[in-house]
Amino acid sequence: MFGFRYFKAKPTEFVVLYQSGKVKRSGVGLSFLYFAPTSTISKVPLQNMSIPFILTETTKDFQAVTLQGNLTLRVMKPEKLARVLNFGLDDRAKVYESKDPEKLPDQIINKLQVVVRGQIQALTLTEALVLTPQQVLDLKNALGDSEFLEELGLSCLDLSIMAIKPKPETAKALEAHQREAMLQEADRAIYVRRNAAIEQERAIRENELETEHAVEEKKRRIEETKLEAERSLQQKRQAMLLEKQESNTHLEKEREKLVQLAAKNATLEADSRAYGMRAMLKPLGEMDPKTLEALSMMHMNPSQMIAQAFQSMAENSEKIGELNISPDLLSRLLEDKKK
Repeated sequence: MFGFRYFKAKPTEFVVLYQSGKVKRSGVGLSFLYFAPTSTISKVPLQNMSIPFILTETTKDFQAVTLQGNLTLRVMKPEKLARVLNFGLDDRAKVYESKDPEKLPDQIINKLQVVVRGQIQALTLTEALVLTPQQVLDLKNALGDSEFLEELGLSCLDLSIMAIKPKPETAKALEAHQREAMLQEADRAIYVRRNAAIEQERAIRENELETEHAVEEKKRRIEETKLEAERSLQQKRQAMLLEKQESNTHLEKEREKLVQLAAKNATLEADSRAYGMRAMLKPLGEMDPKTLEALSMMHMNPSQMIAQAFQSMAENSEKIGELNISPDLLSRLLEDKKK
């Protein structure tokens, strides 16, 4: 009505009211009446801007890679942004009258591409495909410290790299190379495992051999100990046998001495007896045989005397012509014999 209108901003919108080329009002979430013919309204959104991007760059070894990520910005100085870019609304204060707000993400992505290009071109393909968190942080800091964002009054909150991909044929080559490397690594692991198994088996065998050697050495020592004990026992037995033989020899020698002494004593005793007999028989030897014979018959019985008579006759048989013996004499002799 008569050119007066009402404007109401959201809490996340920074509004600047210009009248006659001068700032009349500015602030966040304002609501006011304005005179449309002489007024201009600029509206800058304050909510965080999330800008997805896909960039294609060339690495140090001339390989193309595609980076996919997201950039998060915040408007820190909306007045400065409103002065640099046209955020003015149309006469009805409904839409922007310029394309600058729509072009702002593209300008930021272009600046980001310049920063990323400087980083990627210093890396090889393999290094670019595995960007570290520190390298991503360096990209964020490089973009945040640039004069471009400073002039726009923007601040870089976050930079996320979600994917880094080479060309499909390059990816296949890398996959083949990596697969070959993995197979070689697997072969190397198998070799190392087999070598370790062989080493363990060799160590086990060496331990077994050492154990067998120790057992054989122990057996040898036991056998030597047994032989030494048997040898010592044999020596003791031999010594005992020698002692017994020496004792027997000594005993035999003593017995021989005893026998010699007994024989000597017997000889002396026989000599003594013979001497006594000779001394006793010496007077008899000097006597007449007839006298001795008569003396010997003194204690004879009649039978013995008859036998002695028969013996004398037998000795002198050549001198006897004829001999008659009566039956009575023979009978008596037989009776005396029976008695």
